[in-house]
Amino acid sequence: MRNSKKIPKVIILMGPPGAGKGTQAELLAEKFNLFHLETSKILEEKFRERAKGEILIEGEKYSFSKEKKLWEEGKLCSPPFVTYLITEKIKELKKAGKNLVLSGSPRTLYEAERVIPVLERLYGRKNIKCFFLDISPQETIFRNSHRRICELMRHPILYLKENEKLKRCPLDGSKLIKRGKLDKPETIKVRLKEYKERTFPVIEYLKKRKIKVEKINGSPPPAIVFENILKKLK
Repeated sequence: MRNSKKIPKVIILMGPPGAGKGTQAELLAEKFNLFHLETSKILEEKFRERAKGEILIEGEKYSFSKEKKLWEEGKLCSPPFVTYLITEKIKELKKAGKNLVLSGSPRTLYEAERVIPVLERLYGRKNIKCFFLDISPQETIFRNSHRRICELMRHPILYLKENEKLKRCPLDGSKLIKRGKLDKPETIKVRLKEYKERTFPVIEYLKKRKIKVEKINGSPPPAIVFENILKKLK
């Protein structure tokens, strides 16, 4: 049986597109029995459920079709829209007794200023660990333009010479697909610009709230990156 004192309650993974946040989150979720709260997956699921219509948040209406268009262009969705979805999911998971690993959230200062206090209130500030996976812009473009995911469970498949001709996911057997507009080079450049201008400032906000951000080199193979994260968690 796992020693509960050693199990982290909340792990936040940050970094540019393609840094491996999703892969590391899956590994951490498996090791520590955490729920992987992935912003991109929540948005993707929501857009599949509702292609049209509006939602009222803080007195403002947000269109699902407009938010989906931003998402497909590589731009960040409206912060109130994303923040609402994430905070509601966090409350739901806490009620179910789940500890969390977050990949891709908070994406903006607006979101951080609302999501982090919720996490602190529900889980305790001392129980929040944050890692920044660092890769170069060139590596971001290469990784994302070569990225494939499986159709069923949306597993990301690491690009290697050994698996470049792989057509089926080794985990669930479903077809491997590209993410359409999201992973085209021109869209990735937009995502990088959005990250630099809107997501990177979140790190300074976390530091101001006394949440330590550990920098991890995201360039090595996932197994090595994972080992380095585990060393920092000890």
